[in-house]
Amino acid sequence: MTAVRFELVDADGRARTGWLHTPHGTVATPAFMPVGTRATVRNVGVDDLAAVGAQIVLANTYHLMLRPGDHVVESLGGLHRFSGWDSPMLTDSGGFQVFSLDPQIDEDGVTFSSTYDGSVVRLTPEDAVAVQERLGADVAMVLDHLVGLPAQPEVVRDAMERTLRWSERALAAHSREDQALFGIVQGGTDPDLRAESAARTAAIGFSGFGIGGLSVGESDGERATALDAVLPELPVSAVRYVMGLGDTEGVLDAVERGCDLFDCVWPTRLARHGKVLSRLGDYSIRRAEFKTDSTPIDPDCGCFTCRTHSKGYLRHLRITDELLGHRLLSIHNLAYTLGLVADTRVAIASGRLSGYRDDLRRSRASRTSD
Repeated sequence: MTAVRFELVDADGRARTGWLHTPHGTVATPAFMPVGTRATVRNVGVDDLAAVGAQIVLANTYHLMLRPGDHVVESLGGLHRFSGWDSPMLTDSGGFQVFSLDPQIDEDGVTFSSTYDGSVVRLTPEDAVAVQERLGADVAMVLDHLVGLPAQPEVVRDAMERTLRWSERALAAHSREDQALFGIVQGGTDPDLRAESAARTAAIGFSGFGIGGLSVGESDGERATALDAVLPELPVSAVRYVMGLGDTEGVLDAVERGCDLFDCVWPTRLARHGKVLSRLGDYSIRRAEFKTDSTPIDPDCGCFTCRTHSKGYLRHLRITDELLGHRLLSIHNLAYTLGLVADTRVAIASGRLSGYRDDLRRSRASRTSD
């Protein structure tokens, strides 16, 4: 029995529910992972995360290896003890952040400048594994080579082939028995490249799979085509993680296609700009109409923000740029997003995911605006 395993439970068409078993607990899927880039989800504490129903949190390898350093995190007991979050955690490989820095790429790895002090940093597939083993999350990801879209076919293939070679090296280097290493599928929006990448990544023998290289400029239709090409090539018994996806329609679309795990900075990033996510629609809390509004964001939402504060108060906090406003809106947006995937689990189990999606669309269309 491996330390991390996936168990299928229910299905509704291609959509499915399951259990992702890890050393720090079991995650009901489909699941959304709040992004705790530097071992903290921006503006909220671990008690807030537990209260809104978070099951698993993502931390960022790139940032933590630079500050405070993976050896420091290891010396302080690993990510769980370091952050105070004792439930499942996943670390990404840092590939997305590294490749946004226009690094020098060679067959052995990447060289880039630290965003903190400008120092030269070298990262290989083996280094990424070693760093994540020291950080100690339940799930680690391979270092992949991604490209922004659109891109020339030869550029996309080159990145895909390099990711496959790096994946084999990463799996050979991985030795921590209480941690799973997931492979990452690349291939841009080309369905043939996507299918090839998925099949060859599956053949390497990972226990779970990230679907990378999306949310980097493709359209919704292109993303759907890419997912449709990938999913038949991946083992049914393995978890499928769409990296960087967190908007309502995107998540629902991917769930209907058979995906299980998601992450995105969307809920907390939008909160810092005063944007509300809700089943009643998305809108800016800064709007003048809310100045004397005594009602909560959503009367049926059970989060602390909706139980305690009015839209008028939340607007006041945002207009005056009070930090409490960032926290309260982050709590609500996370509660909404985590509630979304929890509701999809219920809908799949009862065989009515399509009806749930239609009902939610109608509800949100009544108010979504800037």
